[in-house]
Amino acid sequence: MFRTALRNVLAHKARLLMTVLAVMLGVAFVSGTLVFTNTISEAYQKSSAKGFDQVDVAVTAESREDKGNTIGKNPDLTQALLEKSAGVPGASNAIGVVSGFTAIADKDGKLIGGGFQSQGGNYYGDKDPRYPLSEGAAPHGANQVAIDSETAKRAGYKVGDTVRLSVDGPVLKPVVTGIFTTDDGNVAAGGSLALFDTATAQKLFGKPGTYDEIDVKAASGTSQTALKAALDKALPADLVETETGKELADEQAEMISSSMSGLKQGLLVFAGIALFVGTFIIANTFTMLVAQRTKELALLRAVGASRRQVTRSVLIEAFVVGLVAAVTGLVAGIGIGAGLKSLMGTLGATVPDGPLVITPGTVGVALAVGVLITMLAAWLPGRRAAKIPPVAAMSSVHAKATTKSLVLRNTLGALFSGAGVAVILAATTMDGSDGQAPMGMGAVLLIIGVFILTPLLSRPLIAAAAPLLRVFGISGKLARQNSVRNPRRTAATASALMIGLTLITGMTVMAGSLQKSIDKMASAAVKADYVVSMANGNELSADVEKKLAKVGDVTAVSPLRNAASRIDGHTEYLTGVNGSAIGELTDLKVDDGAFKVGGSQVVVDQDRAKSFGWKAGSTFTVHYEDGKAQKLTVAGVYEGNELISGIMLDTATLNPHLSDPSDMQVMLKTSDGASATTKDKLEKALGSNPAIKVQDKKDLSDSIAQMFTLMLNMLYGLLAMAVIVAVLGVINTLAMSVFERSQEIGMLRAIGLDRKGIKRMVRLESLVISLFGGVLGIGLGVFFGWAAGELLGTKMATYELVLPWARMAVFLLLAATVGILAALWPARRAARMNMLAAIKAE
Repeated sequence: MFRTALRNVLAHKARLLMTVLAVMLGVAFVSGTLVFTNTISEAYQKSSAKGFDQVDVAVTAESREDKGNTIGKNPDLTQALLEKSAGVPGASNAIGVVSGFTAIADKDGKLIGGGFQSQGGNYYGDKDPRYPLSEGAAPHGANQVAIDSETAKRAGYKVGDTVRLSVDGPVLKPVVTGIFTTDDGNVAAGGSLALFDTATAQKLFGKPGTYDEIDVKAASGTSQTALKAALDKALPADLVETETGKELADEQAEMISSSMSGLKQGLLVFAGIALFVGTFIIANTFTMLVAQRTKELALLRAVGASRRQVTRSVLIEAFVVGLVAAVTGLVAGIGIGAGLKSLMGTLGATVPDGPLVITPGTVGVALAVGVLITMLAAWLPGRRAAKIPPVAAMSSVHAKATTKSLVLRNTLGALFSGAGVAVILAATTMDGSDGQAPMGMGAVLLIIGVFILTPLLSRPLIAAAAPLLRVFGISGKLARQNSVRNPRRTAATASALMIGLTLITGMTVMAGSLQKSIDKMASAAVKADYVVSMANGNELSADVEKKLAKVGDVTAVSPLRNAASRIDGHTEYLTGVNGSAIGELTDLKVDDGAFKVGGSQVVVDQDRAKSFGWKAGSTFTVHYEDGKAQKLTVAGVYEGNELISGIMLDTATLNPHLSDPSDMQVMLKTSDGASATTKDKLEKALGSNPAIKVQDKKDLSDSIAQMFTLMLNMLYGLLAMAVIVAVLGVINTLAMSVFERSQEIGMLRAIGLDRKGIKRMVRLESLVISLFGGVLGIGLGVFFGWAAGELLGTKMATYELVLPWARMAVFLLLAATVGILAALWPARRAARMNMLAAIKAE
């Protein structure tokens, strides 16, 4: 039986090629994902570990949690603590570290780096061991800066150049005195690093005379743990915490691994989809192969082979196919991993240098996935073939499924589908995140149910295409009959395409609906002509609002100034606004009281009012960050949204309690409204700062649309893998169907149907099957998109369903294209058959 199984594999090389390709693509995607994420993760980990070479023990301020009605404030790391750390036994030296956001502009005025990777810090002394200078000298004074070599190379800066940069809004123009090399992970990721002298850095980052961290280097012969113990003994335990360089490197490695896990999981989900789709093809292929060898298997049974031996021979065949596919898929996956790394470089994302990482786990997963999925898909056809009595198999009595099996299948499909729809509808009535898990479970149940019911659905849906197929005469009639001749095979072929299009359509419906909803929210809630913010989401200097207020065309301006406070023992963030102007800049619906901000009067959003049990006229006591308390009165309760929410009070009331006021955004209105001229005037008033975004409503909408477009394009690219596998499935099904119908095709040729008619028949059959899968996929995708929107609508009042008719038409056209392309080779093969040889075929 083992020799028989191997002979069968070698005897059907062409027919099994598509199966190998289907498995190979899925395995390649899985192994490619693992190679790529492991390579990037290890490169970052090694790069970040180098950054801790100069740190044997790091001293940081002890974290103090908020208690009672006070805002917890971490103690300062002073110069005295630095000197004490440097003097402990076993310490060689100590460096005070200061850091913060610093945006550097290139020579065209554009921001270098990715916003969040734009960092600044201090160059400690005349020779900082952390940052070896490759050119120039250390910075001294407020008008000097040193920049990393990668940034200097990208922007074309040299020692002596003036560079434009910003820390929190205002533009600075220091001279580049030095260029240094660094192993900083942010720089390796494409960011930038600017270094000032310590006094300048402390002033710029709002930490005069203090440090964020003290890095202590051990003397020769002193271990990191021994130095840590000495520091713990010498420094006040209630003020500082200590960690060894190894602990910091391990934490950094874990953080990098954790951040990569999200990307890995996302890519593996789509690899799983490709494999899931591929499973249908494998099962389909083995079902047809076993059906074609029914008489052969019956003969084996007649001469003494047991059921187990027959099933085992099919599984051995599947094992060989799966092993070949897994090995080739692993090799292709290594190539995909290398390609993805190179692609990141071409897209502007700098990746640290490092070799491709191929772990034993990756190899094991690739082999296990390829072999197990193929054997699993082949087990049912093999078992079914083994159960057929030899006499029945030889006389083809077994050919059609029994009424009992069809009734059972349709009953199961109806139960799964009904349960799925019921669970999804129940989930839409739940609140936000509570409904996510039930909706996911309902979606799985519904997809399984529709897949089981697909043979039943194929007849009426394909019959609906009969009037169009009549146009093609006898070829169209034969194509319709052939597509419903074996409903199970048609269902398995169409299901592969259905799953891919379900996901694509559902995502598109969701993205379009969210985009429209956020546009509505912005136009309904914001009356301001412009919203000003930092490019990386950091806080703006309070000077930005003052500069904008001085621009001649500005008629109203207000910051959105965040400040921590304590209310009834809970931390709440207050939003400071210009009480006299905020009404002109927003249009928030008030449910209770009036929208009045000034003095001790505040407005609160619905959620907070409900949480604290407030209504118009309620009073509460707020404890500011400086420890002082004040009684405030709720003037009104408004409907908050994702753009504007919280407790709003006048900045005149809030500012006296803030040591360093800063804003998340500044909103403003101009006399001439939004225009290119006005925007240019505002940007110039802010020094044409690359770190600051000046956006009108259209810009806000476009930035949101860009985010959704990027997300969708990534999804389309990933789901293209599933579509490619689906194309292979259609080709496979048609090729084997043509082989099975050799006698029939020969007879049709003999009675007068020409080669063009044969080609047309096969192509139309493929087109009908693909459109059937497309219609099911788009229908399910719209339903899932609607259901997810209903769930989201509980949190977003402006949400409304938007059906992307144009894109859905494109998806249907894509399904038709899949059908036409997949039929090219099988149709050509059918037309080229010798009619006499075909008629004599077994």
